[in-house]
Amino acid sequence: MGCGSPSSDITDNSIIYERSMELEYAENYSVDYYEGGYKLLKIKDGTEILLVPEKAEIPSGLSEDVIVLRRPVKDLYLVSSSVMDMFAKLDALDTIRLSGQKSENWYIDEAREYMERGDILYAGKYNRPDYELIVSEGCSLVIENTMILHSPEVLENLKSFDIPSMIEYSSYETHPLGRVEWVKFFGALTDREEEAEKLFREQAKILEEVSSYEKTDLTVAFFYITSNGMVQIRRSSDYVPKMIELAGGSYLPVYDGEEESARTTMNMQVEEFYAGAKDADFIIYNSSVDGGVTSIEEIIEKCPVLEDFKAVKNGDVWCTTNDMYQQSMSIGYMIADIHNMLHRDTKKEMRYLIHLR
Repeated sequence: MGCGSPSSDITDNSIIYERSMELEYAENYSVDYYEGGYKLLKIKDGTEILLVPEKAEIPSGLSEDVIVLRRPVKDLYLVSSSVMDMFAKLDALDTIRLSGQKSENWYIDEAREYMERGDILYAGKYNRPDYELIVSEGCSLVIENTMILHSPEVLENLKSFDIPSMIEYSSYETHPLGRVEWVKFFGALTDREEEAEKLFREQAKILEEVSSYEKTDLTVAFFYITSNGMVQIRRSSDYVPKMIELAGGSYLPVYDGEEESARTTMNMQVEEFYAGAKDADFIIYNSSVDGGVTSIEEIIEKCPVLEDFKAVKNGDVWCTTNDMYQQSMSIGYMIADIHNMLHRDTKKEMRYLIHLR
């Protein structure tokens, strides 16, 4: 898998292609290796990043669109919050100088500690970056997520300051482990390929263990109540419904009106949600959006009709921990949690799901 093919045509053949990184699930990037320690990272949108050894020559004949970075890479501006967990697990936080989140917004302890010490500085949100700080700190590369596509002027401004940027498309991966496999991309970027492979393999092994069980007939609704009283659910193409399926369950509600959309969530009226999910065997409230709930009563206060749900009557009500979305390297553990919930295995430790009473 991965995008594209070996790019021996990026130069005048002054560097020689050796091999490509093997990918199992990720489809939106590729990594090619060349003699002499050169690496070419390619992303689905056409972005190409050439990593050049510290004392090696920059190949001639490069397209002006190729981003050239010297190894070892440093002074990154990490805007995509889901990627911070990968850098932390890779022990690569020292390559980051700037963050798109303030220290108090990180659930990742190591990232918060780096910012509190001043080793990583806050440089503004994705749509309002501090250009003066970014330039003064010698930023080598900005790592965005797809939210930046709503603010294209930011990319243009960064370009005008000669600051290269890339977009990570882990959220576009069709398989949950495709998201996890982006750790190999950042492992290549930071010269930590072995560590990345080990981290990915740990999560893949968990899925293998869970997949050895027969699929259940149990259904799961995953949602949260918005501030205006709507119910936000995940589209069936999103990774959360796919995690539920991989864990052995089935996602509700089945919504026949899904149109093609890049959005992974959708809002629906309470009555519509009730009709599609009232008979779900389990419900999971998404606490990572609104700060969470601590009891079934709190959920019913947010949405009184939930009192009639089968799962509420049976006490099969769960919520996520607040840090779920920042823990991108724990998708295997999340799938295992859902699996244990479906099997009502109370002896297993839950990492990201909490049983509400």
